[in-house]
Amino acid sequence: MRRREFIRLFSSTVVAWPLTARAQQPPGKMRRLGVLLPGAPPDRLVEAMQGRLGELGYSEGRGVAFEFRWAEGKLERLTQLATELADLKVDVITAFSTPAAVAAQKATTTIPIVFTLVGDPVGTGLVSNLARPGGNVTGLSLLATELAAKRLEILEEIAPQMSPLGMFFNDTNPSMVLSAHRSQDAAAKLGLTIQSIGVHDLISFDSAFAVVESGRVAALLTLIDPFTHEHRQRIVDFAAQQHLPAIYDAREFVQSGGLISYGPNLLAMQPRVAEYVDKIFKGAKPGDLPVEQPTKFELVINLKAAKALGLAVPPALLARADEVIE
Repeated sequence: MRRREFIRLFSSTVVAWPLTARAQQPPGKMRRLGVLLPGAPPDRLVEAMQGRLGELGYSEGRGVAFEFRWAEGKLERLTQLATELADLKVDVITAFSTPAAVAAQKATTTIPIVFTLVGDPVGTGLVSNLARPGGNVTGLSLLATELAAKRLEILEEIAPQMSPLGMFFNDTNPSMVLSAHRSQDAAAKLGLTIQSIGVHDLISFDSAFAVVESGRVAALLTLIDPFTHEHRQRIVDFAAQQHLPAIYDAREFVQSGGLISYGPNLLAMQPRVAEYVDKIFKGAKPGDLPVEQPTKFELVINLKAAKALGLAVPPALLARADEVIE
């Protein structure tokens, strides 16, 4: 599917912007915005970006033309799709996830790139530093140094006998490899043991699940990336079947039946992507725009899952929750 099919798909869901927003439409040049996705539409994060663009005066055919490319979970396709966008000479490429951002960076050194959902943009070589990225790349990072330790502390509150801990992560995603190391370091400081368990395709789930089924872990941690997010139901169901407490990076896992999650509010971050795009459309250089780190985090608890595991959620933890699913 390409841009026109995507626009038709969203035609019933994208908000019709008010006349005040339309009146702000920038006159003159029609910009072309590339959108590079690891998954497939519909995507609520893209919709959040589009919503803010509409408020800023850009909607399809009014100040901007969207060029959508998505890999449908086949991350090896991102290189080809990014090259297509570069060949079209779009004005800006928005890249959702580390693999998409890396593919876009390889495809062009001149077209501005705004990334989002990237775990460690410095560690993966996307930017030289967060304050002044340099080059043609900037965006929003998921990196927050205290997150790894905080997740482990939260899981320990609800499940004190959680060590050793099994950690599912996509071992082919360089950002997730760095995040896994960060979690290992945080666990060591807390006196916990983590067993890293790589998953990157459907076949790898068999060996990953076998490690857990062997009884070598007492709880689970899952790091989010496009692959683990796409297969979150499989991971959540497995944790429930094994009767294991588990913590996740994002609320979607808890909404799918998982126990608890703690991480940035991904939906709240996406309007900032639109604001970066707007600045670049108006002449700003991406290398001069600092990479933003998340400022809003959310704790989501599923009481039904806790009950099924025989866990009593401490009142203090419940009081801190941003959402409780009953």
